[in-house]
Amino acid sequence: RYGAYARSLASELLELRHQDALKISHFLHLRAEVCSETLVAELDEFGDADRVGLVSLMDHTPGQRQFRDMSKLEAYVKGKHGFDDEGFKAHVAGLKRMRDTYGDLHEVEAVKAARRFGAVLASHDDTTEAQVAVSAGHGIHLAEFPTTVEAARACHDHEIKVMMGAPNLIRGGSHSGNVAARELAELELLDILSSDYVPAALLLAAAQLGEIWGDMARGLATVTAAPADAVKLADRGRIDIGKRADLIRFRMRAGVPALRAVWSRGNRVA
Repeated sequence: RYGAYARSLASELLELRHQDALKISHFLHLRAEVCSETLVAELDEFGDADRVGLVSLMDHTPGQRQFRDMSKLEAYVKGKHGFDDEGFKAHVAGLKRMRDTYGDLHEVEAVKAARRFGAVLASHDDTTEAQVAVSAGHGIHLAEFPTTVEAARACHDHEIKVMMGAPNLIRGGSHSGNVAARELAELELLDILSSDYVPAALLLAAAQLGEIWGDMARGLATVTAAPADAVKLADRGRIDIGKRADLIRFRMRAGVPALRAVWSRGNRVA
């Protein structure tokens, strides 16, 4: 039972940006959890001036997508909330009721909101060919963390870019028991890396992909050009005349990139 918080947090972030108090360029990524009571009301609080660049359709109902493996979910939820067996069962039942009540309606409303914002629409945790087909029907061109090879392959068949988490690649597998990012990379089914809550993981994972593919430039493109293209930020992602001069300099040491300098809009910030 999360309370509404997105609008106030976004306003604080955008005000800091207006004051030029931030070292990098921030856009908003709205994670639209369809199984929540307040989603539509929260989406209605955003508009054209909010720099919403990405809206993700998310459904974390137990027993499917990310949480097909209920044992993984049980261990996570019990560890986080201290539930006993009965508490966990009640938690799962409540989430399933939420999906039955709100899921379909909220999915439709989130798609409408993304179009209203002019934002890129992404799917999340697609698992089957059928789910990918639904994503394609919504006009989705970016898939966050498909959970199976089947889904990743279907994404490419529909010209949907596949994004996986950098921590997944670094740790050697998914913490939820789903497909490993490395496996998708080796099958030529991985296009973009996400920090997935660990920003420092991006550079290391991109360098590791460069070694897996035998092409460092291609590995680095998964955190530069490829994501910029996917979210339609044409002014960045490449070193070229007329682009933003957002640059880093690093050196490889024993297979690990050591960051040396950072520039934002041509100004050194670190």
